[in-house]
Amino acid sequence: MNKKQVLSFLSCLATAYACMAQVSVAQSVDPTDVKRIIETLASDDMRGRASFTKDIDKAADFIANEFRQAGLKPYAEDNYRQTFHVTRITPGEQVVQVNHNNIQAQEFVVISASPQIQWTEKNNIEQLEIKKGEDFSMRFREIVRNNPNNNIVWVDPSFADMLARFKTIFSRENVTTKQDQDIAAGPSKVFILKQAAINSFNIQASTKRQDLPLFNVAAVIPGKSKADEFVVFSGHYDHLGVVTPVGQDSIANGADDDASGTTAMISLAKHFQKLDQNERTLIFVAFTAEEIGMFGSKYFSNNIDPDKVVAMINIEMIGKDSKFGPNSLYVTGYKNSNLAQLMQEQVKGTAFTFHPDPYPQQNLFYRSDNAVLAALGVPAHTFSTSQIDKDEYYHTVKDEVSTLNMNNINATIEAIATGVMGIIKGEQTPSRVEKLRD
Repeated sequence: MNKKQVLSFLSCLATAYACMAQVSVAQSVDPTDVKRIIETLASDDMRGRASFTKDIDKAADFIANEFRQAGLKPYAEDNYRQTFHVTRITPGEQVVQVNHNNIQAQEFVVISASPQIQWTEKNNIEQLEIKKGEDFSMRFREIVRNNPNNNIVWVDPSFADMLARFKTIFSRENVTTKQDQDIAAGPSKVFILKQAAINSFNIQASTKRQDLPLFNVAAVIPGKSKADEFVVFSGHYDHLGVVTPVGQDSIANGADDDASGTTAMISLAKHFQKLDQNERTLIFVAFTAEEIGMFGSKYFSNNIDPDKVVAMINIEMIGKDSKFGPNSLYVTGYKNSNLAQLMQEQVKGTAFTFHPDPYPQQNLFYRSDNAVLAALGVPAHTFSTSQIDKDEYYHTVKDEVSTLNMNNINATIEAIATGVMGIIKGEQTPSRVEKLRD
């Protein structure tokens, strides 16, 4: 065979391989359906899918309908929701007077979940100081975390800038699980910049407490011979909602973050429902409230037996090429189990590769929705392509479908679908992660 014939043969072989790859993708991924799902979730009609809004309800109903039409069974409730409650604590009016003079807002910080506090010098409130030369941050945290009493803390004027900075942090609303009684029962703390000798003070502050529902959206494909062993596929469907306008645009659509991951999860659910080859039970869950504290994944993970969860594939931001190029993704906590290596074995012969997380300094393994199950020993990992150090659209109104690489999304879904086959069939079992908690 001469050189020309060799090149012709290789060209034909490459063409044949490309056709085979296209056929393989078509078996797992319907590109038209993928595009429809992600365009719906990231549309302006969804208004950024913020928690505690009607928009998140609309997104939840859409996802539930996708599960229903595909024939999946509900995981928790008949409407495919997994509902739980949280408490939102919002600071109300705060007035601080010292020696009958009003103190400026940036010169005091109130940390309290009490509906109302009214303190004067006549009350028996323990008074403390943060003195010049002390480590302000360390002393502040020590008082908040370790002192069991209500406190007024007089802060040396040298820490005026630090106190003002802490004010911006602690003046925000706080969300906690309704079952968590620590904040409700905890002491109140008021830090005040000390300008002169204290003869009198009058502190009045209130908070508003609201018990509000949140809900994951979850479906299940029961397993056959290993129904008590679970494989979880997930992504979070909430985002930032309506934000400060940039030009005429105020909707943070969240196309990559994380409509892309949620779309992948739904597409995988449809694929495995049609395939009907899972010996293990498959659970598909769209998490809520990731952006405000991962409340959805925490609730789900704390209400499932971790010993029964064989693996968790959490999918987060797969809308663009990873730093490793096309046909690749990275896996957080790559070396904490052999899940990624097992999946790489399954895609052998394709162009796709699974890589270790290239951003270890970000500690992403314990910062995403896989974190709680990972801490409980589950090989729970997040699969992503996001170049987080370069993504100019992250958490902006520009995170729209037009910025995404749909081929990358389709290839990633296909790779995960193929890579996890040994696990869902019960032929492979990934190693466990070292537990951080019981």
